[in-house]
Amino acid sequence: MKIFVTSALFLASALISLQAQPALTIYNQNFAVVRDKVPLQLSKGQTSVTFDGATMMLEPDSVILRDPAGTPLNVLEQNYRNDPVSQERLLQIFEGKSIEFLIQESAKPDRMVSGKIIRSGYVPPNAAGTGYPMPGGNVPIIEIEGAVRFGLPGQPLFPSLGDGTILKPQLSWVISSPKEVKLDAELAYITGGMSWLASYNIVLPPKGDRVDVVGWITMENQTGRDFVDANIKLMAGDVNKVQPQALGVSKMRANVAFDMEAAAPAVTEKTFDEYHLYTLARPTTLQDRETKQVEFVRASDVQSETLYIFDGVGNDWLRYRGWDDMARRVNSEFGLGSGNQKVTVVRQFLNTKENNLGLPLPKGRVRFYRSDDDGRMEFIGENQIDHTPVDETIRIVTGESFDLVGERKRTNFQVDSANNRAEESFEIQLRNRKKEAVEIRVVEYLNRSNNWTITAKSQDYKKVNSHEIEFLVPLAAGEEKTVTYTVKYTW
Repeated sequence: MKIFVTSALFLASALISLQAQPALTIYNQNFAVVRDKVPLQLSKGQTSVTFDGATMMLEPDSVILRDPAGTPLNVLEQNYRNDPVSQERLLQIFEGKSIEFLIQESAKPDRMVSGKIIRSGYVPPNAAGTGYPMPGGNVPIIEIEGAVRFGLPGQPLFPSLGDGTILKPQLSWVISSPKEVKLDAELAYITGGMSWLASYNIVLPPKGDRVDVVGWITMENQTGRDFVDANIKLMAGDVNKVQPQALGVSKMRANVAFDMEAAAPAVTEKTFDEYHLYTLARPTTLQDRETKQVEFVRASDVQSETLYIFDGVGNDWLRYRGWDDMARRVNSEFGLGSGNQKVTVVRQFLNTKENNLGLPLPKGRVRFYRSDDDGRMEFIGENQIDHTPVDETIRIVTGESFDLVGERKRTNFQVDSANNRAEESFEIQLRNRKKEAVEIRVVEYLNRSNNWTITAKSQDYKKVNSHEIEFLVPLAAGEEKTVTYTVKYTW
């Protein structure tokens, strides 16, 4: 990238190459903070400075130009141009004018035709870096010998444009200085087009629950600029950022990266304000239009646990709006279940140092694989995790069990409106078609009233909260069991 400096007193210009490493703090919602070092040589009076290393999705009102040493910079004016020269842009510049087109056809000599550009089809980028749609499409319209055609007849040949065109997006300033001074200023701004996300691969052995965890970060650069040997940080947390198209505030979720090798870590972590800030240990080059992946987690022998959960209806309080609704009467009279016979499979593990983890885990996709007897890994499910602090439990739904079946039905329902009470009974049948023993957690929700009492039960239960109970049901291989209970509501 280049910096052009022009003194208003001497009307001279200089070209300065920028050699300093850029710095990036990337968030995973398509934006980043960019920091560059800008060498300035200011004359007494006003100096014009042009910087051609900006991105195509820079937010102009986010720009900060300052001297880290404390020298005040009196910026009189700032301009941002985001229309670097291209064929489409030049067609737009010459709209309404005639230019030459070179037509090359096989087995025919090259020839030139003159055509008038009626419409260029050029769409200027918006703040998100994409173009606004144009009625009729973005196809140029050219008039040749009185006939109008869509599309270019050949290679357009443009006349010289002088010195007003730019090859890259540019920032320019007019800076006032009381004296001649030379300094290295810091330029910082927010840009769109930069994002990253985390993903995890968890591998289970053919038998057992001790797993290996491998994590990746994927960084994507769509800013229109290369970042060579950049110092990169990744911010973790729920950061608010105003969305220009909605004029509101939404949460920008950012992820984090870290490494768990015993050797020098590839990423270091620290608490930053209400968030976590992670720094890549070595500079990384991130080319424009490039997607780069870096391994950032590798942990072995992590103890996990498989949970089997049967939720016959689901925690939906709206199902009680009709109390003794027709659907429930039909189910009761004809002995039909609620329809859900699936037993959910949940994988859980502790994010602790004792469990070979113990670092803040960023939000991301988690994929599970299990090794077969032949050593090949087979995919067995995936889901998302949210930002997870140290010493918390991670629970991930991986799918539904093929060989475990649950069936729930209501066996009795009575309402005594005069005495403000109701009584309801349920029967939950569980069948284990596996070749090994399992434990199924049966979840029931008691939402008809705030006041309830279990008056009969086939086995003990655990009260999870004010409206939820849980039965832990062990089943041997091939075993079937039935759980029953009666609940009385008062109001």
